[in-house]
Amino acid sequence: MKAIFFGIFILAFTFSTQMVKAQQGGNGETKPKVVVGIVVENMRPDYVQRFWNKFQDGGFKKLYSQGAVCTNVKLTLHSQNYASGTATLFTGVHPSIHGIVNNTWYDRLKKKEVECTEDDYYITVGADTEEGNASPVQLLSNTITNNLKILTQGKSKIFSAAINRESAIFSAGHAADGAYWFDVVSGRMISSSFYVSTFPDWVRLFNSENYAARYSYRNWVTLLPEVEYTEALRDDYLLESGYFGEFNTYPHTISKYLKRTENFKPFKTTPSANLMIKDFALQLMDNENIGQDDVTDFVSVVFSSMDYENGSFGPASLEMMDSYLYLDQYLAEFISGVEERYGKDNVLFFLTANTSAAYPVEYLKNEFHMPVDNFNVERAIALLTLFLNNTYGDANWIEHYTDLQVYLDHDLIKQKGLDLNEIRNAASNFINQFEGVQLAMPSQQLEQGSSANGLLEPLYTSYYKNRSGDFLYLLKEGWQPSYKFKKVNYSDQSHIPLVFYGANIRPQVIKEKYHAVDLVPTLSELLNIQAPDKCQGQIIKELLNVEE
Repeated sequence: MKAIFFGIFILAFTFSTQMVKAQQGGNGETKPKVVVGIVVENMRPDYVQRFWNKFQDGGFKKLYSQGAVCTNVKLTLHSQNYASGTATLFTGVHPSIHGIVNNTWYDRLKKKEVECTEDDYYITVGADTEEGNASPVQLLSNTITNNLKILTQGKSKIFSAAINRESAIFSAGHAADGAYWFDVVSGRMISSSFYVSTFPDWVRLFNSENYAARYSYRNWVTLLPEVEYTEALRDDYLLESGYFGEFNTYPHTISKYLKRTENFKPFKTTPSANLMIKDFALQLMDNENIGQDDVTDFVSVVFSSMDYENGSFGPASLEMMDSYLYLDQYLAEFISGVEERYGKDNVLFFLTANTSAAYPVEYLKNEFHMPVDNFNVERAIALLTLFLNNTYGDANWIEHYTDLQVYLDHDLIKQKGLDLNEIRNAASNFINQFEGVQLAMPSQQLEQGSSANGLLEPLYTSYYKNRSGDFLYLLKEGWQPSYKFKKVNYSDQSHIPLVFYGANIRPQVIKEKYHAVDLVPTLSELLNIQAPDKCQGQIIKELLNVEE
């Protein structure tokens, strides 16, 4: 009898121990009820240091004073953009594996440029537009949000809210309960039928508030008196192009800009858009019953830094500083609201960025005499076309080109009986001769794979066969691509912020070098779940509070 009783006791003890471990994170601490990912598009890490004295206590200062701050984190991509950046952050792998090489790429089968989230199999939910005809099917890797959903047998609730579609979809992943973004046509928060079959009443009610219309008809004025913006350029700085190349001073009459675009696109560039996302995210948490049980839920909230007008004003502008002072206020309200709902010890926050911002070329040239300039893409392609015609005969050798890569016409080359790799090499070598080009590499060389670091790393980590071009090139530091009529939101900056705050996080400064792909394995360890199988990152060990 004693032996039987002892055996039952051991089984009960083992079972109870396993149950406790299942509710604990990687440190043996209790797992958070909610993970809140705060992502800011185009955020430079030095913004926080520069604007620190103007921030209030509850926003950026709270995260950076009470959180674990990683000061040396890089997002290494060939093309810095919202889609590739978000996909890399949430999968823990580079574009060479997850496949999102840019916001758009050229599809050789369809003979056209395709957008990375566009999917006509699904329809818009929440508005009578096509802005919700989208899905994450082009994302070829598992996300941490997928993993959390799978490993909790579907019990974890996964949601995202963002201004831009790519950021919302790739932070939510394939298995999410909902992904919402701003529709510039209708001015509403919408989703796709991939995620939502019936549009929630609470979102319909939120849209009835008409944020975009209401706030667009209020002038954008500075949060503080302009004389206090000593960390920014003067408002009428001559080299600041501004909206439509002419409106660069306060007050900004957004309603006038809306008439120019004939949609709500300019609203996305204002602090009011971040206010809308903050309010939407808090209502999402209430209406979707986030954090109401012992299973960890995950909500991603993506804010913006002036969106597509980022380069029209630049990191040193008064508008950029004002945007961050407003965002700081909204972050304080958001963090406070979340902690009031769940308690600080029950929420794990992280703050990061899916892109960083570069200074405008004219600002660097005129103010600091930097050896930088604009790289005229159209002129370079015209000269490359002339070179190929002189070498191989008159024909349309170039099928498509983007900022940093070129697609050759494979069918034409095969028809002419020419060697594809030979033409790739010749074209790549020709582009290499331009003053603003740092390096160009043909795709057959990139397909061989490499663990190269430094200059070559973004080429190898970003190349994906059948989506990338026949050769890729990098511009020299500070140079930017330009077109005659096309506007480019370009950055060559790779440093991004990364801060952890809340459940089981002790305040510290981590100066070791890490990468964007390290976010996923670190979060996985903190949540005591398996990282996605192909994850390329490493755990940020300083966060685990483990004695070495």
